[in-house]
Amino acid sequence: MPTQATARQQIRDVVFVDGVRTPFGKAGEKGIHAGTRADDLVVKCIRELLRRNPSLPPQRIDDVAIAATTQTGDQGLTIGRTAALLAGLPRTVPGFAIDRMCAGAMTAVTTTASGIAFGAYDVVVAGGVEHMGNHPMGSGTDPNPRFLAERLVDPAALNMGNTAENLHDRFPAVTRERTDAYAVASQAKLAAAYGKNRIQPDLVPVAGRKPGAGWTLHQQDEPPRPDTTLEDLSSLRTPFRPHGRVTAGNAAGLNDGATAAVLASADAAAELGLPVRMRLVAYAFAGVEPEVMGIGPVPATEKALRQAGLSIEDIGLFEINEAFAVQVLSFLDHFGIADDDPRVNRYGGAIAVGHPLASSGVRLMNQLARQFEDDPQVRYGITTMCIGLGMGGTVIWENPHHADYSGTTTEDAA
Repeated sequence: MPTQATARQQIRDVVFVDGVRTPFGKAGEKGIHAGTRADDLVVKCIRELLRRNPSLPPQRIDDVAIAATTQTGDQGLTIGRTAALLAGLPRTVPGFAIDRMCAGAMTAVTTTASGIAFGAYDVVVAGGVEHMGNHPMGSGTDPNPRFLAERLVDPAALNMGNTAENLHDRFPAVTRERTDAYAVASQAKLAAAYGKNRIQPDLVPVAGRKPGAGWTLHQQDEPPRPDTTLEDLSSLRTPFRPHGRVTAGNAAGLNDGATAAVLASADAAAELGLPVRMRLVAYAFAGVEPEVMGIGPVPATEKALRQAGLSIEDIGLFEINEAFAVQVLSFLDHFGIADDDPRVNRYGGAIAVGHPLASSGVRLMNQLARQFEDDPQVRYGITTMCIGLGMGGTVIWENPHHADYSGTTTEDAA
């Protein structure tokens, strides 16, 4: 029988207080984070969050959730707990690790947000890291032979590039020409955002040392190629299939980087004088056929919209992870949104900035929060992404700067 206390349990508003990330680097020995440990990248993010939010006492952090896809070496040992200790948080602050491949940081956010809504937490840190130079995708894994022997999944499901080619097969209207054009636009939008100083405020400088070269302070992303042209992309080979459509130019690269965010109940944010940059409205994850994993954001978004009682027309901003251009364009086609719709990835996306797997979810949130500040006319936005092995994840957020904002801001509480 439920007790009187549980019968009165109220779901609390969850707000996104702040988010930061390291500059994203290229994976490999020439990348800016070569020689830097993955856990140290996370530590820098946590420390920066505390520096930026001095009214948050470290002892008020109730949990630290950090995601990594490859949970070994410097990304192992329950990285949420070890990162908390290394960042100097009180030993009373617990932590844990999460893995949902590309949506690791997104799942760290939604999992801890659920705890806040339920009342188990007041304030949390959630984020993710992927050092693909130290841990190449799939390294050390041992897929069960039943996957192939019993045809539980198509062999292509175990290679993300092949799943993108399969998506092209399923949606022939998404041509290579369209994906290349979308990729060029992503590069241009990121360059424009850098020019307007909309990316830099959330970057944590990271010092790196190369043998014979000394120390360098890295303060911007390494992957962007702002001068990319359609002619450049048209000449690239298709590594996953002869005469295919997926190239290194219209897909995200292999990258290193970390992200972290502070989330809180609206009441705790007001009590501690913390900013409210977004309010979480709804979230959903959905499974799809693993061999076309890129379509995952479609059912996840439909599910989240149903939960929120909203329609796609209510969404004024979209932050879609650009694992592959074909994945973004198939999403846009499904919802009747133009390739160049100004609501979509205004600051560019992963094709330009990079996609260090488990860290990317919070990058999407950082960019959406900045866009909410820029555009108070937009009430709702979403962050969404495809996920390896056939899944999608979507989070719907509300803009506290909108005139009809339904949550409570720090100013309201004061």
